Amino acid sequence: MADRAVDAGEVTRFAPSPTGLLHLGHAYSALTAAAQGAFHLRIEDIDRDRCRPEFEAAIHDDLHWLGLDWPRPVMRQSDRLPAYRAALDRLAPLTYPCRCRRGDIRAALSAPQEGALPAGPDGLVYPGTCRGRSHRDAGPDDVIRLDTARAFDALGLDRIGFRDRAILPDHDHSLTRDQVAQGIGDVILSRRGMGTSYHLAVVVDDAAQGITLVTRGKDLFDATYIHVLLQRLLDLPTPAYLHHRLIRDDAGRRLAKRDDARALRHYRDEGATPADICQMIGF
Repeated sequence: MADRAVDAGEVTRFAPSPTGLLHLGHAYSALTAAAQGAFHLRIEDIDRDRCRPEFEAAIHDDLHWLGLDWPRPVMRQSDRLPAYRAALDRLAPLTYPCRCRRGDIRAALSAPQEGALPAGPDGLVYPGTCRGRSHRDAGPDDVIRLDTARAFDALGLDRIGFRDRAILPDHDHSLTRDQVAQGIGDVILSRRGMGTSYHLAVVVDDAAQGITLVTRGKDLFDATYIHVLLQRLLDLPTPAYLHHRLIRDDAGRRLAKRDDARALRHYRDEGATPADICQMIGF
């Protein structure tokens, strides 16, 4: 069953990217967020190469069909690039430009070690090849990474953590400075052609919207350590977190937007009702 409202005064949000149709997993996430308090919709459209206006329109339509509503105007990340730039400028002493591509990172991690390569919220954990490069040397195709070890040092912390309302709610989830550096790494704060990244934008936007409870899938649990670290660095409030279970297909795989068979539009076209959707996802 879904986690029920714990505080009617909470401010929550659902923040999809308009890169495909919403599926059953999105329905569960949106309904779970709406059950916790005042519900906001945010459109995460910083990936201009993949975002489509027809998918953004479908997000609104499908959520209304589920019975959800939210304040207007809707926050769109593409309108907020100056806010991300201001945050990135503030973090500049703790960041560095990186020219490495995915193949470079994989090659650096593969030799000389054997076995599975370390993975974090951004994929393979960055080995720090460009760490120490100056922003004066940055090129137009560089990404900007957070030096996580220096970030901890700047805050005078050796550990960062949070509590989660769905996963061991009475337990303090925390990682040491070294655990973050080795298991999550120097995440990207600004991607090529975007001016920001998910990690930076979500932290800045949650604060701007006054979000008090972040409700999202447990696949983003490890990213929360970075988000709390960024909140501390930017003097932003840390909301409560609720990482809910994931909706999976018959083979146990997490649903993705490419899985059109699980799209809400597919079920709607076949005559399903919002109540049918709730039953399917165990809400």
